[in-house]
Amino acid sequence: MSEQPLDGAVALVTGASSGIGAATARRLAREGAAVVLVARRRDRLDQVASDIAGSGGHAVAVPADITDPERAEGAVQETMDRLGRLDILVNNAGIMLLSSALHTTVEEWDRMVSLNVAALLHITHAAVPHLIYAASTSPRQVADLVNMGAAAGRAARPGSSVYSLTKSGLSAFTESLRQELVGERVRVSLVEPGTVDTELVDHLNETVRDASRRRIAGIEALRPEDIADAIGYIVTRERRVAVTQMLVRAGEQSW
Repeated sequence: MSEQPLDGAVALVTGASSGIGAATARRLAREGAAVVLVARRRDRLDQVASDIAGSGGHAVAVPADITDPERAEGAVQETMDRLGRLDILVNNAGIMLLSSALHTTVEEWDRMVSLNVAALLHITHAAVPHLIYAASTSPRQVADLVNMGAAAGRAARPGSSVYSLTKSGLSAFTESLRQELVGERVRVSLVEPGTVDTELVDHLNETVRDASRRRIAGIEALRPEDIADAIGYIVTRERRVAVTQMLVRAGEQSW
């Protein structure tokens, strides 16, 4: 009998080209899952897939801009065509553009809503029927949908209004979806990281980026692997256990 809890399962991870997404893909592959890597950057996806294969796992790179509903649906369909099932969806793709309402642009707000909300809805809608089927046919008798929130969804701060809006709204969406799917044995979970050392800050303008880095200079930030561990814990529980929400802050983080 396999010692890997996800042996035979298929997981799709969005935003899998770097940071938390890449770390999560590697973690799920170590647990025995075949992993579908979805993001826009083909070269980065290929590198993550190569790393997983080099460690004895199986990964498939599917480049897609999931803000396009057809591309999101296509990524799910390609998963089914190539691997035949979908047991785990990790909605990790997201962007954080911090600035005050006075100094930002509507285009920046639209970018966050497009990726953090619309893209997540597109791929979730396409995946749910397959997750339900997986829960009813797999030896585990359960499937998982994990949404990536943020501590900013709980505590808004100046400059994070729309980013916090997307993450706070995601919390409500996740809870409603959890209640809808509980009878189908599809567990729906929200993971809310605090400060993590990822590329999110790199997307900020220079002034805001420098201010953000000064703010966290006195703490040891979480690593992407710390959040991947949280996701790995959630999806490897036996079906009687549902971890529906997990807030993971850096040990020295006060906000």
